[in-house]
Amino acid sequence: MSLVVYLAGAVLLLSAAVLFRRPRSAAPNPLTASTCVTITLGAIVFVCSAPVTLAAVNDLTGIPNFGAPLTYGMLSAYSCSVLILLAYWRGGPPERVRRQVLRRIAVYAPLIVTLIVLFTLADAPTERLTDLDTYYANTPYMREMIVLYLLGHTAAIVAMAVVCLKWAREVTGLLRTGLLLMIVGALLDLLGFQLTKYTAVVARWTGHDLDFLSTNVAPPMAALAALLFSAGYVLPRLLPAAVAHGRGLRDHRRLRPLWTRVGFVSVAPKPPVSWWRLPEERLHWREVAIHDALLALAPYFDDRVRSRALAAALGEGRTAHEARVAAEAAMLAEAARRAAALEAPCTTPSTHRLHATEVSGTAGLVELAQALARTPVTGPVGEGTVKPSMAAESPPS
Repeated sequence: MSLVVYLAGAVLLLSAAVLFRRPRSAAPNPLTASTCVTITLGAIVFVCSAPVTLAAVNDLTGIPNFGAPLTYGMLSAYSCSVLILLAYWRGGPPERVRRQVLRRIAVYAPLIVTLIVLFTLADAPTERLTDLDTYYANTPYMREMIVLYLLGHTAAIVAMAVVCLKWAREVTGLLRTGLLLMIVGALLDLLGFQLTKYTAVVARWTGHDLDFLSTNVAPPMAALAALLFSAGYVLPRLLPAAVAHGRGLRDHRRLRPLWTRVGFVSVAPKPPVSWWRLPEERLHWREVAIHDALLALAPYFDDRVRSRALAAALGEGRTAHEARVAAEAAMLAEAARRAAALEAPCTTPSTHRLHATEVSGTAGLVELAQALARTPVTGPVGEGTVKPSMAAESPPS
């Protein structure tokens, strides 16, 4: 069982690390900070509840079953953080949100203290790593501690499910998907974890043995519920960024034919040295460098080359737009060839403006790059930086 809960904890910590990948910008944001705290507390709960961890904590403190109030206290803190996260997620006037957060802390902080006091008063000398809830279900003070931590967790999950259900009816898109995942996670927690725990404990009260519900069914259900909770928290915040970075990676790759042809003339500043750069950042630097290269090649643009290519493309049955882009690609390829051969610029350079420079974003550049990829290389490929003096200096970045 330790492996299962450790894996669940590791996944939760990974989610928090990805969400909190830029601490300086994320820390001032209460929503991001509370999300990371909630996910991290969930991971800590799983780590603390593993039998290996419980045994280590008991040995370290010299107190049998000391891992129990530690785990239950962390679970109560997690329950409180869930309600705090919902307050920040729904938003509203800062003062109202602050009052809601303080009220939740005012409820769960005494609860955690009470759990510790009850454990101190109880007589639990026999170490139980997997079945403490049922083994001590009839022991004074331990019984109250077990019921109290379960009730505290139930109240938080029920409140979360009700809020998410109401909110899911008012929103759409990824936020609604995240809320539905949290609702499913809440149902799994309520039915798969809490109901089985309550059933096993009550069975002990009535002289029956249903311990397998608490030891074998509840832990994996709790792990699955926590993973769904985390997916619900993280999905609305990370998926749009992931899609944007995926698009950036795709566009960066599709710009390669254009960069290969014109990159040698770019004198744009190079990006800061870094072992890792996000795809959108890489795309931004590539876009800036390409625009700089197009500006440097402008004196080599020849309207005669463009006119011939335009007529040929129209004759092949292409649309006016497709023909324009193909003609611009041909003109650009010829300009790059002349610049690479260190030929003189045109005596009367074209005043035509490329479509790629008229539209915002990278769509126009990608379109030009794909057209240029279909344009054959008819001369030397540039290896230096072209300046008005026609001197070649540095290799392309």
